[in-house]
Amino acid sequence: MLQGVVKSAKDCAPLAGAKIEFWLAGPDGNYDDAHRATMTADKSGAYRFESNFPPNYSSRPPHIHIKVSAPGFRALVRQHYPKEGQTQGTFDLVLVPAG
Repeated sequence: MLQGVVKSAKDCAPLAGAKIEFWLAGPDGNYDDAHRATMTADKSGAYRFESNFPPNYSSRPPHIHIKVSAPGFRALVRQHYPKEGQTQGTFDLVLVPAG
């Protein structure tokens, strides 16, 4: 499980309704629609994502791709690298205002 809060870089205010996209390789090391998800942050900017632990593939360590966007802010694309055996993680996402 990966959870966190989407916040504004301007004042650390939570960004309710931010769109968060996740994608990761399935247990066979391939990307597919079963290992993609899109959700919105709740009224406190919080999100919670659950999936399989991502495998190593093509000499890359396990990772989860994350893209987050909200009106009036620049989109952010990052990767989360969980440690082997880790079943929970916290990953806050901070967006910079556009313009």
